[in-house]
Amino acid sequence: MRSAKCARQALEIQSSLMQATRIIAIRHGETAWNVDTRIQGELDIELNATGRWQAQRLAQALIDEPIDAIYSSRLLRAWDTARAIADATGVQVQACSDLRERSFGVFQGRTFTEIEEAWPEQALCWRRREPDWAPEGGESLAQLRQRIVQTACELAQRHAGEQIVLVAHGGVMDMLYRAATGQDLQTARSWNLGNASINRLLWTPQGLTLIGWADTRHLDELATLDESNT
Repeated sequence: MRSAKCARQALEIQSSLMQATRIIAIRHGETAWNVDTRIQGELDIELNATGRWQAQRLAQALIDEPIDAIYSSRLLRAWDTARAIADATGVQVQACSDLRERSFGVFQGRTFTEIEEAWPEQALCWRRREPDWAPEGGESLAQLRQRIVQTACELAQRHAGEQIVLVAHGGVMDMLYRAATGQDLQTARSWNLGNASINRLLWTPQGLTLIGWADTRHLDELATLDESNT
């Protein structure tokens, strides 16, 4: 009986692995607004010179990876990062609007200091990470999590047994990390979300699992900024 049970469990594990999708999740390269700690949200800000350098280094780091698909946010900072990977690997980038950054509504275009001064009560809700609160005209953490986890799982399901790259934003990376590690939305972040770092997850029908996070060895010549929501 025990032998039969072990055999069944082995088959279940093997079947699950055959359905698994390896995910390389990438935050875009640096922008001038990252340097200024200015909230980008869904505003379309391009990479700065450092960000373009980071994208090229990232692309070289992934050039020998077996990549079956690349999906990217349509926002220019992510799209240009993804294009660098596509040029190096020969895999075409596919646009995915649902990989966009969180909408910060009236906060977009403002620095952290400006937000604190203009909307102190809303800034307090933001600092508390209240799941259902959203800045005026923006998106709540709960809405962001639902969008990102659903999108990542849907894309991964298309590529069972393969490896895909998702290029997006700090808020997107944060939600993927939380989903893969079981972190609550209000848990204070203790993990890095550096520009152009390599993050690895595994998707199975049971959900997301963390494999590796915040690999920046390809960027050793330059420190990466770590802004969580831009």
